[in-house]
Amino acid sequence: MFEELKNKKVLFITTKNLDYLRNTQEIRQLKEKTDFLSVIGTKDKSYPIRLLKVYWKIFTTSCKRYDAVFVGFAPQLVVPLFKWKFRKNKLYIDFFISMYDTLAFDRKKFKPESVFGKLLAWLDRKTLKAADGIIADTQAHANYFSEELGADPHKIQVMYLEADRSIYYPHKGEKPDPAKGKYTVLYFGSVLPLQGVDIVLEAAELLKDREDICFYIIGPVGEKMKKPLGPNIHYIPWLSQDKLSDHIAFSDLCLAGHFNREINKAKRTIPGKAYIYRAMEKPMILGENPANHELYSEKEPGISFVEMGSGKKLAEKILECKDEWSGQ
Repeated sequence: MFEELKNKKVLFITTKNLDYLRNTQEIRQLKEKTDFLSVIGTKDKSYPIRLLKVYWKIFTTSCKRYDAVFVGFAPQLVVPLFKWKFRKNKLYIDFFISMYDTLAFDRKKFKPESVFGKLLAWLDRKTLKAADGIIADTQAHANYFSEELGADPHKIQVMYLEADRSIYYPHKGEKPDPAKGKYTVLYFGSVLPLQGVDIVLEAAELLKDREDICFYIIGPVGEKMKKPLGPNIHYIPWLSQDKLSDHIAFSDLCLAGHFNREINKAKRTIPGKAYIYRAMEKPMILGENPANHELYSEKEPGISFVEMGSGKKLAEKILECKDEWSGQ
């Protein structure tokens, strides 16, 4: 799709913070291809404030000077309101998430058949129909958008995520004292339901008495979760990207996921952490699903798959990976 924009003048719009990985990836690629690129977006942490600033900037910007408009994260919040502004421009969107799928099925905020559920589905369909070109993050998602939301499959192209290699690159990390001499397993995440952190915690519970294994679980694991405690399990609520990179560097095995079996979106999405682990050349365990198989194979060194939804299976796979590592 970026080839279609070669030597064109493009306006890029995003409602997500500008340093968000998908935004930086798209802005970088657009700068490489286009003749001229303008960006509408902000760095405000508050989403409502960010949205209002983006709306005002769109409203006061003339689109006549541009050949195309590219709407990044959450085009559903932009396209239905401002399609009239883009009527003379080619319109491209990154349909990174379906609001209907995310809020009705993933996070279960609304029932699919409710008024809000139907409104979300309408927003998705209207946005997809308005676009001249659509980017999806996996082929599995592209198929879903076409089959369930009516997107024209001929308009869709897949663009996989990329890790920021200025931060995430192969390097040696010194293990902290609690991890020295132990097989160190790392998981990080924002604890969204589809990630399946409960499966990770279940696996850690099963292995909490193993003195030769050490877990680092990074992210806002809530007190309401069944949080196993043991001398070999370490919880860190938050790390900067640089420090996260160092923790990944000293780990022997990284858990990518997604591990939730009940949420279908988990089977259509490649976890962002998988791109990071791959960039750092770390062994990892992925959930057994169609999206992950688009890019990864167990024929590659350091790649393992596990049945989704089972902490017992994940614990067994961790031990299997440990045995392979110990034998090298």
